Amino acid sequence: MLVFDQLKKNDPQLRVLAFVVLTGLLVLFTGLWWVQLVSTRHFKVKLEDQSVRTVRIPALRGKILDRDGRVLADNHPAYNVDLYMDELSTNFQIAYSSAVNRVRSNLLVATEAQLHRKLNTRERERFGVPKAVKDQLKSESRYEVVSNLIGNLSARLQEPIDLTRKDFERHYDIARALPMQIMPYSLNQVQLARFEEQSDSEPGLDLEVQPVRYYPYGPLAAHLLGYLQHDNDSGEGERKTNYNYRLPDFIGATGIEGLFNEELHGTAGEKSVVVNYLGYRQSETVWLPAEPGLNVVLTIDLDIQKAADAALQGAQANVRGAVVVMDAQNGDVLAMASAPTYDPNHRIHPDPATMQVENERWNDEQLGLQRNRAIYQNYHPGSIFKVIVAMAGLELGTLNPDAIYKSEGFYMVGRRRIGDTAKAGDFDFDLAMAKSSNPYFINEGLKPGVLQKIIALGQRLHLGERTGIMPHQETPGNFPSLKRVSSDWRDGDTANISIGQGELDVTPVQMAVMGAAVANGGKVFWPRLVSRIETTDGAVVENYAEGRVRDYLGVSQHTLHIVHKGMLADTEDPEGTGRALSIPGWRVAGKTGTAEVENRAGHIDKSLKDTWFVSFAPEESPRYVVVATVEGGASGGLTCVPIAQKIYLALKERDAHLQSKSLPKHRSLAAVQ
Repeated sequence: MLVFDQLKKNDPQLRVLAFVVLTGLLVLFTGLWWVQLVSTRHFKVKLEDQSVRTVRIPALRGKILDRDGRVLADNHPAYNVDLYMDELSTNFQIAYSSAVNRVRSNLLVATEAQLHRKLNTRERERFGVPKAVKDQLKSESRYEVVSNLIGNLSARLQEPIDLTRKDFERHYDIARALPMQIMPYSLNQVQLARFEEQSDSEPGLDLEVQPVRYYPYGPLAAHLLGYLQHDNDSGEGERKTNYNYRLPDFIGATGIEGLFNEELHGTAGEKSVVVNYLGYRQSETVWLPAEPGLNVVLTIDLDIQKAADAALQGAQANVRGAVVVMDAQNGDVLAMASAPTYDPNHRIHPDPATMQVENERWNDEQLGLQRNRAIYQNYHPGSIFKVIVAMAGLELGTLNPDAIYKSEGFYMVGRRRIGDTAKAGDFDFDLAMAKSSNPYFINEGLKPGVLQKIIALGQRLHLGERTGIMPHQETPGNFPSLKRVSSDWRDGDTANISIGQGELDVTPVQMAVMGAAVANGGKVFWPRLVSRIETTDGAVVENYAEGRVRDYLGVSQHTLHIVHKGMLADTEDPEGTGRALSIPGWRVAGKTGTAEVENRAGHIDKSLKDTWFVSFAPEESPRYVVVATVEGGASGGLTCVPIAQKIYLALKERDAHLQSKSLPKHRSLAAVQ
């Protein structure tokens, strides 16, 4: 009542203020009445016309690191041009209206010509365009707007951009609320600058920065690391959700990328997009951020891997083969190379200029570009298998290393003549190893009990079985069982086995395991390629034990000493097939090999021979095993030994570096003073 008493007084200012307040309250109540009662149906319909779309957001992929933490597979920003349909809705409507008016005008003219008279005003008002024609015009207008937009963008970037109507319509019908990627590969720096200079000139186009896989060393260790392939339906190991859309993602196909895809992949995030009745985006909310994947740390040494790749690639033109470098004392793989190789970056960012050539190479079965020859290629071992034959004879006592064997330069098995590059002459064990005498080892293999011992040693080395280095990506090779050699087995078959031919196939990694066992005193290791799994901040999630012993050769140290001596003769004797190898300060024990290969017609083709070199160093205290094989090489000594030479030089440099890091650091006299 106090308020009204004051208003009764003759106070104009107070009365004006009261009028303003009352007017404001009246407007407020009127608005509430309009919203709550009059517009209820309108907002209800609008709410029903809106819907929510769930979108899967790919996670940042974990890194692949070498043993010292150097990055072998990383992520870097990719710049893609995206098209947002909701920003073009006005343009679509204008183009559509223009098209409808144009068609309507043409139809009017055609109708009047058919009737031979002008339509009156009422007839013109009732004259319309059929719905089917309107729908067609809407589709054509949308594509015309986008096509012109893309044409202008292509001219600005000076890069052809291919956008088919079918692809556009598919995206518009299914996912118009989401941006459409215009270019399937990242903009380069020049294109990025051109786009940014004119970014405001065209509506609907925006630059998306997205982290994608990147291999900083290109083809280096490509088969070991593996490659990625597009995957829009991944979900293994993550929360099962029926997403409306999945943003582009990748999944590991081979190599470490495939083997540890679940760990590297991370956990996808989720967001919701509010879509209006036209299907355009209204707003979006990220309600579950993506979690990055874990890092995989390998046993690989980047410097040795570089040396192995370079040495293999430089062996000969269009080289096909593999290299494995292993720690003789624990089975750690320090390098694994395969040729021919490829750049895994091209599987993610195809270069339009070379795309056709790369695809042809990729799908060439004869080239075998996708095959990791270190673990997934069967080879006859040739003369490197003589190491096992020697151990078998020494253990049985049938082989006297000092006894002289008179070779005629060939060996007759029945009516079959087996030739020999070592020529005729007198051979003791060391010289037979050095010159790789076929008759010497065939003669040894045919002695009673030796074949069975060879089979037993092969089984202890687990030949014919997978090493477990990369499950589902490795071939077991072939190796005869005791049952096989006791049934329908001939002396010719034994002769073949004795020189690494016949029913015998191995992989380079299996021969590295053999080389390590001979070098370290008889331990047959499970080869290790992965050291540990860790988080992005370095916390260890899982360790993979080193030096896991799978088996033992079961031969005496005396036998191994004689074999070492024979392998030294191969590299140090002036007549040795591996004499080209020379590492100052290191004695390298090795064995070359050359195996004959049959062509598709089943005939021996000398141009297809497989060449080998298996070795370890330093002989007096073996630390490293190097295995090299080349398809179609000249010989093990001429083709594979030079590969090992370059790798051993890198290994020696590695040793010097490790020793310098382990030496105690003393303060200088000047520092003390």
